[in-house]
Amino acid sequence: MKTYRTLVVAATLLAFVVVVVGAFVRLSDAGLGCPDWPGCYGKPAPALAKTAIARAVARQGGEHGPVSLGKAWKEMGHRYLAGTLGLLILAIALLGWLRRRALAQTPWLATAIVFVVALQAALGMWTVTLLLRPAIVTAHLAGGMTTFALLLWLALRQWRFPSAPEARSLRAPAVLALCVVATQILLGGWVSANYAALACPDWPLCLGQVVPPMDFSHAFHLVRELGHTGDGEMLPFPALTAIHWTHRTFALLVVLVVGWTAYRGLKVRALRPFGWLLAAVLGIQFSLGVANVLGGLPLAVADAHNAGAALLLGSLVVLNFFAFHGLRPPLQKA
Repeated sequence: MKTYRTLVVAATLLAFVVVVVGAFVRLSDAGLGCPDWPGCYGKPAPALAKTAIARAVARQGGEHGPVSLGKAWKEMGHRYLAGTLGLLILAIALLGWLRRRALAQTPWLATAIVFVVALQAALGMWTVTLLLRPAIVTAHLAGGMTTFALLLWLALRQWRFPSAPEARSLRAPAVLALCVVATQILLGGWVSANYAALACPDWPLCLGQVVPPMDFSHAFHLVRELGHTGDGEMLPFPALTAIHWTHRTFALLVVLVVGWTAYRGLKVRALRPFGWLLAAVLGIQFSLGVANVLGGLPLAVADAHNAGAALLLGSLVVLNFFAFHGLRPPLQKA
């Protein structure tokens, strides 16, 4: 069914855009551009809340704080895109149930994505109303990546691919690589949510040392406010260092595991293009991470690093799909 396939592909592409735009909002410090939800100062658009925004800007002493008209538009733009994605996914699930016989596939995956998006919407609201608590911000990022990954898997189910029994040998490496990358995305989200991206301003060392002074007891305490410990004290710099150092060190494991998986993929003829794709995305993503440190976290490079994480995740979703479900039945015409 071409309509269903088109909707799924469109939703997958839009999910990727929402992830990238969400990172841009966070990295440009616009996450509190509209301090309420789902509107902006009680209005459906920042243009209708100019007076309230101007007052907030005056109270913070200028537009250098978290509130400005431009930041409000960034925040609401992301919400508009996310809302559109939610409606699109709902339409996919409904169509999946109505045409499940013609589609010759279960609609439960599309239905599960609806529930993921509902949770994601709640996390988006809590991100704002709880003032960017790191655990909520990181969970919101994880929800966006999960939505993209599930939609990509659903999109792959809409085509018939040639059988490749030899691809089964890649099942264990593909699953391991997916788990490792998912963990690294969470660690990266924790770095971003705690504004720890420049806690180690040099590379490959951190503060000139292989193992700098670090505070792990506060670094990964989940129930706390932004910039504070669980006891309400200011978060010490060694805690930020520990957060950054952990993400950077785990990146070495990602390179080893994903690089090994790409190499294994190159040895399977049917999956050779995906092996090259995985290797290329891994190399670009690692380079972007280094460039972020050496360049002082340029906004474009930082956002590209987030997009690279989504592409790396997507590449592994594709690889896992072919390792487990390389042959799909053709869609019925409707």
